[in-house]
This record gives sequence, structure tokens and C-alpha cells, in this order.
Amino acid sequence: MTFPMNQPTDPDSKDTEHLPPVGCSEEGLSEQAKALATRLGAPWLGVVSPRHIDDCPAILWLDDNGLCLQATGRKAPGPVRAEFVAGKAGYRLAHGGGTGQLIARAVGLKRTHQTLHILDATAGLGQDAFVLAGLGHRVTMLERSPVIHALLEDGLARAAGDETTAPVVARMALIHADSISWLQQRAGQEPVADVIHLDPMFPHRDKSAAVKKEMQLFRPIVGDDPDAADLLAAALDCARYRVVVKRSRRAPAIPGPAPALKLDGKSSRYDVYPLRALPSD
Repeated sequence: MTFPMNQPTDPDSKDTEHLPPVGCSEEGLSEQAKALATRLGAPWLGVVSPRHIDDCPAILWLDDNGLCLQATGRKAPGPVRAEFVAGKAGYRLAHGGGTGQLIARAVGLKRTHQTLHILDATAGLGQDAFVLAGLGHRVTMLERSPVIHALLEDGLARAAGDETTAPVVARMALIHADSISWLQQRAGQEPVADVIHLDPMFPHRDKSAAVKKEMQLFRPIVGDDPDAADLLAAALDCARYRVVVKRSRRAPAIPGPAPALKLDGKSSRYDVYPLRALPSD
């Protein structure tokens, strides 16, 4: 099972990120890694050790464990991958709280027994999408960053080869596209999904707060999402039942209509924008 990297579906894609160079850990992986560099249009480093690189902050690096975004230098933290088989995602699949999880409650999974089509318009590393697919729902993921998309397609491909996670990722479809343009092209037609999930990157202003390792690496590459208000408006035009927005617990709501419901967790919350009642049967 493969997850090919599609070209952005919108010629006016807002993707202007800086592409990190690509390298690999051994000669046997060179052909695959070099093909990725060519596909992305990123510099190719060949066989390298990230610990010995000091002229760029991070690289896309392929080793026996898959593709990762790896900070460089001798004291750099470990790699960031889209991981579904092991780690937090694997644990949540085996021991998660079912429809009692915060994201499941926000989507409304306790209110319906029907299988929903959920659009995750800011896929990131796919953790939220994986939770929803693990609960039996069909999830389409949009990701406009070619770097994050490459990590995500690699993680999905590895998960497709594991007997536990293969049935889950079979319910997940990945599209490389700018979400705003993709949604705006479909506005006024049939709803593109039952529920649309948004988790836009917002400016991190609390310098004293601990920032997750992946955010430290991603932010210089992909930046913030100053167009979050446009994304919310486009999602509200295209969802059938509701739009849910994941935010840091103390972050302001996205400018626009006020959410009808807020669900608070320990570090994050969901702003819920219902459009019509979910089906009860």
C-alpha cells in the first residue's frame, strides 16, 4: 500500500516554506532518499550524520526507522516522525478512551452511531486523524506543507505494513493541497465532509512555556497560519454537520463567528461550530 505525494491541487498554493536538505543514514537508502529530494526540489546531501552538520538547523533524514525531520548538531534532540505503530499513537489505539476522548466528543461521536466522513484540513503528523480513523470513521487529510506531507506519507506507508494499524490507515486518505483553496473550489456544492477538523498553527507568544519538540522544528519551516480566519470561513461553507477547531487552552478563538461550544482539556480545547444536528441513527 503506498501513499504517493500528489502535487498541490491549487496552482495558487500558499506554500512558500523553506525546504530543508535531504540525506540518509546508509548507501542502501540513497536511491529512495534522493528520489524524495528530487520530488521536493530540496538539496541532496547523500549519506550523512545529522550530528556532524552545522550549516543548517534541520534535515529530512531517512534511516531504517523511516523518514524524519532531524535537528542537526551534537546536542540536537531526537527525530520527529509521523508515527502510528508505536509511541503515543499506538498506545492510544490500544488503550484510548474511545468516544470519551476530547476530540471524539468535539466531533460529536457520542451523538451518532453512523460512520462519518471527517475532513482533517490541517493534517500535520496525522495524530488526530488516526484517533478518529481508529474509532471507525473515514478521514480525508489535507496538508499543504511538502515537508510535513512527506513525513506523513512515510508514516502511513509504514503503518500500512503493520497488521494492527493497517485497517486503521486504510480509512485514511492523504491529499497534498492548500486547504483554503481546496475548500473554496468546492463551496456551494455538496458538503465535502460531515465534519471538518481544523488545527491551525498560531503564534507562540509565551516564551516561558515548554514548546514541543516537533513545533520547535516545524515553526521555522512552515511558520504560523495567519489565514486561519479564511480557513474557518471556508470550512463552515463546506461541512455538513459541524466544524471543530483545536486550540491551545489559552489561545483566543479564531476571528469570525463565535463557537457555540467549548470543550476544555488539560492543555488544549475544542471550539465547536455546529451547522445542523448529527444523525441519531
